Amino acid sequence: MSTYRFRLETLLKIRAADRQQKRLELAQAYQADGLLDQRAQQLTLEQETMRRAARVAAEPGVVNVDALVSAHRYELQLETQFAVLRQRGEQLQEEIERRRAALIEADQQVQILEKLRERQKAAHQAGESKQELKELDEIAVRAAGRELK
Repeated sequence: MSTYRFRLETLLKIRAADRQQKRLELAQAYQADGLLDQRAQQLTLEQETMRRAARVAAEPGVVNVDALVSAHRYELQLETQFAVLRQRGEQLQEEIERRRAALIEADQQVQILEKLRERQKAAHQAGESKQELKELDEIAVRAAGRELK
């Protein structure tokens, strides 16, 4: 009985490696998204702290105008940073979607080759079994012929 060898095994290995690379790329994009979320949380905390400080500076009594102006400038800076984060987040979501689609495509290519390999292996085994049965039948016919003589 001959052993089965899938002729496209090298291609299957290349496609599997490509799929793994695409998984890593998608994981990196998710990691970057997590970092953007962390930065947005930090900016939110900074904004809350700044607003508390501005409220204190605006309380009745002696008003610290420099602190209020500084707080307003800082709030504008934070808003600009939020806008940049939102823009990067949108770009990153598009990139995540693109990478997800590429991973799905790579996975489908690997699955197609794996199914082909399994079908060819089953066909090979069926052919081997059929050949084995022919050989056994031939041996049985020869043995029966010898007994008749």
